[in-house]
Amino acid sequence: MKANIHPEYAETTITCACGAVYHTRSTKNRLRLGICSSCHPLFTGQQKLIDTAGRVEKFMRRFGNKMPDLAAAGSKALKKAKK
Repeated sequence: MKANIHPEYAETTITCACGAVYHTRSTKNRLRLGICSSCHPLFTGQQKLIDTAGRVEKFMRRFGNKMPDLAAAGSKALKKAKK
């Protein structure tokens, strides 16, 4: 490795907003995180369910009547292709 071109690699403290503290090595002296594996819902199992019924209902209002027609047209086209 070339001399005097690499940054200093030193002990670092990483602090999360939840209060968790991690010690590692980095080129930065201190790092602050907004979320970490100790408080992230994916890792803690406390993931909140989002109600998507409104989105499904909106989709059905827009495309609900058209979808059966498209499916029927597709099956008719398949029957003609087989003959």
